[in-house]
Amino acid sequence: MTGRRGGRPLVPAYLSTGGVARPSRPHLERLTVLTRARTPLPTGLPAAELALLELLSGGALTAVEAAALLRLPFSAVRVLAADLVDRDLVRTRAPIPPAERFDPDLLKRVADGLRALKHR
Repeated sequence: MTGRRGGRPLVPAYLSTGGVARPSRPHLERLTVLTRARTPLPTGLPAAELALLELLSGGALTAVEAAALLRLPFSAVRVLAADLVDRDLVRTRAPIPPAERFDPDLLKRVADGLRALKHR
């Protein structure tokens, strides 16, 4: 096996997911927010799932942030997260939608009004 930056060995993603290639919940996206549920941990969880749960104990993360912190491909984290959701150990929330586009004309009118107040 080839080495990874920092001397860490390169581990194929399928080993971290136990050979599972597709998540049981295909709706998990890169910006899906993951939070740890308050249920007690069962014994015998795989190391990668324990690592994800440990990350989430500090608060909510998006799936892509968790992948970066775990140094795993996003596809592997999707599988791990889906398994933990199935076991009621992780909760998911849809990504926060982006704010609606602002009206440039409104901003121009506000700026003009502020300039007018400044010159009084």
